[in-house]
Amino acid sequence: MRKRTLMSLVGAALLVLIGPPLITTGSGAETGTNIPGLQFMVPNTPGGGYDITARTAAKDAEDAGLNHNVEVYNLPGAGGTVGLSRLVNERGNGKLAMSMGLGVVGAVRTNDSPSTLADATPIARTVEEPNIVVVSKDSEYTSFEQLLADWKKKPGKLPVGGGSSAGGPDHLAPMLMARDAGISPKSVNYVPFDGGGELLASVLGGKVAFGISGISEYRDQIESGELRLLAVTGKERIEGFDAPTLKEAGMDVEFTNWRGIMAPPGLSETERAKLVRFFDALHDSPQWEKSLKRNGWDDAYLTGEKYGRFLEAQDERVQSVLKEVGEG
Repeated sequence: MRKRTLMSLVGAALLVLIGPPLITTGSGAETGTNIPGLQFMVPNTPGGGYDITARTAAKDAEDAGLNHNVEVYNLPGAGGTVGLSRLVNERGNGKLAMSMGLGVVGAVRTNDSPSTLADATPIARTVEEPNIVVVSKDSEYTSFEQLLADWKKKPGKLPVGGGSSAGGPDHLAPMLMARDAGISPKSVNYVPFDGGGELLASVLGGKVAFGISGISEYRDQIESGELRLLAVTGKERIEGFDAPTLKEAGMDVEFTNWRGIMAPPGLSETERAKLVRFFDALHDSPQWEKSLKRNGWDDAYLTGEKYGRFLEAQDERVQSVLKEVGEG
């Protein structure tokens, strides 16, 4: 009897010791999302929208147990087309994903890139967000109306900075604003930077009269008072900030930016499906849901053929707008 009791106690202790690994749920191995050696490439400098989105995705994926040790690295240059060329050259690499968006679509056009998005594998569109108009805390402009009035009078003397090259969202937004305000787009003094991180120093230092970027890139600086938010390009105001939309400020302009994920060409269907499954799981995680809210991002999740068709439509849109503003 004592021997049977002892054996029961030993058995119970073993169950306690081995229990947790057997009943753990949501691990990458269990859900089929774990991709050992997974890397996120960011085709612009640290601190920009692509960078923030990629690093947020990597952290949220790890916190949700979807994958471990996701490496994020930056490969800036030529509006994202340097990174795109590297991606295309990594043919068959199912462990590489590139964070990108409308800026890369435009840069391919304006930089005559030898590599195009059609050469890569579309995985997912992730988020959408409006652009914002910001000035430094020391700027003479305290309202968008004041800025617009001066911009109309002397457009060439008020440089506007953006974190994307010509054809990207930070370029298209002010060009559409200028056209609506009766300013010749050719007279706009647009100063491109390779990402919002590079742009920030110029806005803070007053080297540009105002900057166009995304709320997620400059939220901290706006909340701390280093930057002054004058307007929002989207359909609605941004929660928690007292700044009008362009339409509220009297302009007939509404503009939003988006971000997505591309992979190298030549993936097997299994490799492509595994990457999509990874981002499906990330999208459905509570960690990602919190990040959307914290960064002011709208959920714009789209995968598969629909995402591929979306990219084609965005390329046509960029071509059309560039022609309209005299740069196509």
